[in-house]
Amino acid sequence: MKTTQSRFYFRKAQALLPGGVNSPVRAFRAVGGSPLFIKKSKGSKLYDVDGNVFIDYVLSWGPMIVGHAHPAIVRAVKSAVQNGTSYGAPTPLEIELAAMILKTYPSMDKIRMVSSGTEATMSAIRAARGFTGRDSILKFEGCYHGHADGLLVKAGSGAATFGVPDSPGVPADYAKRTLTLPYNDITAFRALMRKNGKEIACVIVEPVVGNIGCVLPRPGFLEALREETERHGAVLIFDEVMTGFRVAKGGAQQAFGIRPDLTCLGKVIGGGFPVGAYGGSREIMAMIAPDGPVYQAGTLSGNPVAMTAGIETLKILNARDTYRKLEQTMAELEAGLKDAAEKAGISAKFYRAGTMFCTYFTDTEVVDYDTAKKADAKRFARFFMKMLEQGVYLAPSQFEAGFISLAHTAADIRATIGAAYKAFRSVR
Repeated sequence: MKTTQSRFYFRKAQALLPGGVNSPVRAFRAVGGSPLFIKKSKGSKLYDVDGNVFIDYVLSWGPMIVGHAHPAIVRAVKSAVQNGTSYGAPTPLEIELAAMILKTYPSMDKIRMVSSGTEATMSAIRAARGFTGRDSILKFEGCYHGHADGLLVKAGSGAATFGVPDSPGVPADYAKRTLTLPYNDITAFRALMRKNGKEIACVIVEPVVGNIGCVLPRPGFLEALREETERHGAVLIFDEVMTGFRVAKGGAQQAFGIRPDLTCLGKVIGGGFPVGAYGGSREIMAMIAPDGPVYQAGTLSGNPVAMTAGIETLKILNARDTYRKLEQTMAELEAGLKDAAEKAGISAKFYRAGTMFCTYFTDTEVVDYDTAKKADAKRFARFFMKMLEQGVYLAPSQFEAGFISLAHTAADIRATIGAAYKAFRSVR
């Protein structure tokens, strides 16, 4: 695998950018070597500056669910750009996308567009605090809800990758308003709510944790969150930035039958552009300015180009048989990876929720942050590099989920399974 040009660009980037990257996990420090610099993408493939081609299971960390550079989205975006790239004013496009989302997520009566998942989660928490008049929030260890100060407490994703779950720069007086518990621990959650429930503005959770790999909720866990928040008057926030439209069309809330008070979305609804959103009940959303006193704003919120890409993406996802095809592709990959590991004599745990997945090198069931950290990250790093050498691009961290798209073909899946068998054998 040629890497001359990628290494050249990485050296230049290190002189200009912290760590040579604009988001920490991209630096490849968890897996070794230098990051690949990408030139273009199409369908299920990435093409780097050295001419290497990869089957992509990162998919821009989730949003490219219909594949890269989908012709319908490219055509629509080209047309939108000709009308201007930003107005800082309302457009019919944001109404159209909002209506499409609300139809799919009935827990939301109203929605506010923003430009990132971080904006969505921090705005939802502000709304919950304004609605309840309370200050404290509760999150779960390993759940990553963006890089807002109060949410970088026992976060997953890049924080877990670098072994720094609590970031410097977050004031202790601010962080103490964030309570944390192990994900999936129903007993601890009920006990905390009995003790502190009346002080908690909201409980925020990734209903399927995608930032320590892919950790599914135990039976009864999400139900307990719903019961206790209702009992104590706290707001339940589902962070579906990653799970939205991926665990199911209607997200994890559809898959598990739970109706949250607020939902955060991102990634997919922008079709690859910087988009996020939060929404919920009419009563809570009435708190948001200009209707209410809770201030939140953004010049690029509802950006016309991003709204166009989102509309076209959801049109494709709304087509007949879309989710049946996604399920079939994911099931084939799941079965193939499990079989490849078994034949290679590797002990590994494979988890998936809809079109999200993760392989852990461990004998222990992964149910929370602590059990995820017990997975063999060094073995994963070797596995990652062997897959990369065979043209398969996985997330460069044991603590990230992988994704599939409509563009992944049967040939892609066969090639990935074949590569995985060789990679499993090489790290046995």
